[in-house]
Amino acid sequence: MADEDLSITTAPAPAPSIPRSGHFYPFATSPDIIRSHEKDVFLTTSLTNQAQSIARSLRGARFAHTHSDAIKRLTETLYFSLTTLIGNRTLGEEYCDLMQLEDDTLQLPSLFRRVGYILGSILLPWGLQRILPAFRQRLRAKLERSIARQQFKNAQTKGAGEGPRPTSSFLSRLRIQQYILEHLDSITSLSPIHAVSIATFYFTGAYYHLSKRFWGLRYIFTKKISENEQRVGYEVLGVLLVLQMAVQGILHTKKVVSGLQQEDQDPQSEGVGTAGGQSDAAITSIENPPSLPLLPASHARYDFAKDSNAVPWMPTGQQRKCTLCLELFRDPSVTTCGHVFCWTCVRDWVREKPECPLCRQEVLLSKVLPLRG
Repeated sequence: MADEDLSITTAPAPAPSIPRSGHFYPFATSPDIIRSHEKDVFLTTSLTNQAQSIARSLRGARFAHTHSDAIKRLTETLYFSLTTLIGNRTLGEEYCDLMQLEDDTLQLPSLFRRVGYILGSILLPWGLQRILPAFRQRLRAKLERSIARQQFKNAQTKGAGEGPRPTSSFLSRLRIQQYILEHLDSITSLSPIHAVSIATFYFTGAYYHLSKRFWGLRYIFTKKISENEQRVGYEVLGVLLVLQMAVQGILHTKKVVSGLQQEDQDPQSEGVGTAGGQSDAAITSIENPPSLPLLPASHARYDFAKDSNAVPWMPTGQQRKCTLCLELFRDPSVTTCGHVFCWTCVRDWVREKPECPLCRQEVLLSKVLPLRG
């Protein structure tokens, strides 16, 4: 009887039924994604500074300043190639306990999507940055020629004694081309698309980069979140961003419509209005100078290496050499403290540190003046 009882008590219990669907980690929220991105930006910035220091010591300061953007992009490509491309997490993702998944398959990203993400987030913007200026220049020249031909035809019609032409439509071809020409930089910019994407990210907490949205890559937490723990998002920022875009769009539309109505009421004041618009644009550009493009040093207009009399009143000898690149001046420019450098050298220096390289006095890029003969 005892043996029988023992056999009953030692019999294995039936195994509990395990559900087929395992635990799925929750999707990450916008604060953690932004924190991970900022961590990666901090690391890539540190690596870029080190790479620029190496380039400066090997090839000189002028080479490092001229190719600073290329060094930055290549460093970022190397960083993500050693992490995302080979299937590892970035240091920012590890710091925030995040992992990428494909939004449609909920599996780890394939090699094709990882390569596409790196190309779309680093190399594609770099290529657009180098292509867009030439594209805008060609499109601007084409629009200017088309507008000039249409204005010339209108002037010939008036000069032939045919009288004033009937009022054209509110959105005529000429007005559309003039609008595109005036706002060409904004129309060909990706900033509005980025703003809409960021606003959507604040509401949904997914796809912080346009490249991630295109390739369908989302983040999940790699740690289990308790039921009582609530993840806070940035929906308020999304509302504010949408309101800002709406107000800017309404104000811009009212300004354009009022300008067109004024032209219809007083066609003779078109030239005056254009001059006034140019004056306002000039004042705005002085108060808020636009970002200066990264022009290569080979485009210098005043190069002492090619023309020793580029600025004849400057003394000869060592005083014609830049203390940053240790070469003859190329487009010499003076700071508010009185020190002279090459334009590209002082421009790139002030962008990194807003101070004079020699006396450490504060320097604003808009206050650096070119020297001419």
